[in-house]
Amino acid sequence: MNILKGPEARRALQRQFSEIPVPESVLERNERLYGERLTPEQVVERILNDVKARGDAALYDWTERLDGYRPQALEVSAEELEAATVAPELLSALELAISRVRAFYRQQPAHGFLEHGPDGALGQLIRPLSRVGVYVPGGLAPLVSTLIHTAIPAQVAGVPEIIVTTPPDKHGNIHPAILVAARLIGVSRVFRLGGAQAIGALAYGTDSVPGVDKIAGPGNLFVVIAKRMVFGQVGIESLPGPTETLVLADDSADPRYVAADLLAQAEHLGAEPVLVSTSRELLVAVQAELNGQLEALPEPNRSWARDSVEARMKIVLADTLEEGLELSNLYAPEHLCLLTRDPWALLGGVQRAGGVFVGESSMEALGDYLAGPSHVMPTGGTARFMSPVNVRDFQNIISVVGVNAATLGRIGPAAALLARTEGLEAHARAIESRFQQSGEGGAGAGTAEG
Repeated sequence: MNILKGPEARRALQRQFSEIPVPESVLERNERLYGERLTPEQVVERILNDVKARGDAALYDWTERLDGYRPQALEVSAEELEAATVAPELLSALELAISRVRAFYRQQPAHGFLEHGPDGALGQLIRPLSRVGVYVPGGLAPLVSTLIHTAIPAQVAGVPEIIVTTPPDKHGNIHPAILVAARLIGVSRVFRLGGAQAIGALAYGTDSVPGVDKIAGPGNLFVVIAKRMVFGQVGIESLPGPTETLVLADDSADPRYVAADLLAQAEHLGAEPVLVSTSRELLVAVQAELNGQLEALPEPNRSWARDSVEARMKIVLADTLEEGLELSNLYAPEHLCLLTRDPWALLGGVQRAGGVFVGESSMEALGDYLAGPSHVMPTGGTARFMSPVNVRDFQNIISVVGVNAATLGRIGPAAALLARTEGLEAHARAIESRFQQSGEGGAGAGTAEG
């Protein structure tokens, strides 16, 4: 595998926005389903328009057409939710994950402030959103961790109602782990809905599915496109794309751990593993270790991981760890793993990343489940300007202004001048009308030019 260095490495890690590539198989599937070679955007637009126009009827029809069955009811009943069971070991793991994630987000300040002083009062009110939709992927595997990592921050934010949609299996069943997790978290409304039709239902609302204020959670290409199309009608937390991990390692790193961390992300479809190291010997050793660990994976994980490694993996040799950090900040990874002799010494140099995993005991795979922070993190370089899912994603911030008359007399003339500079005469007169009434503002405060 080619080892990148210097300007070549910078070019490879400098990401620019590009449309998600559409596999030929998707276009062929669309042609079989619709009788014409529709793009994913055209398919999603058709589904969303139908859901908006026909509501529940469209949800039943599209679920039957795309998932191969027609559900008797879209919503999971309270009896089904209560009856769902999992093995005791899995139940304990779910309870541990839920408790750790909840404890982490309770540390994030959730309250506003209002400061009264000589000038009056200024502050912020923080209010939870009224209703949030959580999309939980369930096609290839039931991603119960996504439910935990999105619903709990929303709960801690104070959101009173959380609506979950998740695609069922071909028999219309939802994996019991998702139902048990929902019950443990305290979420009572779960719908058998996946794909673009689920996003449309959450955005527009139907007779069965309540419309929400914001939608959170990752999904496939059609889900991401649908979230992008309904943005504005509702809020979205992000447009999560294929996962990615950048491992920064020096000569002290164990090649087995480095390879394991890279493969943990590579087994996701479309993933991009990146290795940056100051040691050429480590890079060579990791490549050999990757081959052995790949062969030990079961199918289909082996094929998924091999595709990621062979098609998208980048291996970079840096002269120093400082250069390695510079390259990482340029790349702005979803996950940054620091496997170095003194990883904590590097933390201050991290400027752009969704999450940082410090040391060999803090593998990213642990963070996917129960370390504490949400695993829903910015991808595709968007960590340059976005953050992981957090309490603030599910709250409104409302500014409070309570200036007193004396302060108005002192700062009002400047505000009126700024208003006239912008050509907004009514703004200026609204400010100056208070001067005239109170006598504040000094000579000329109540006059206007032009």
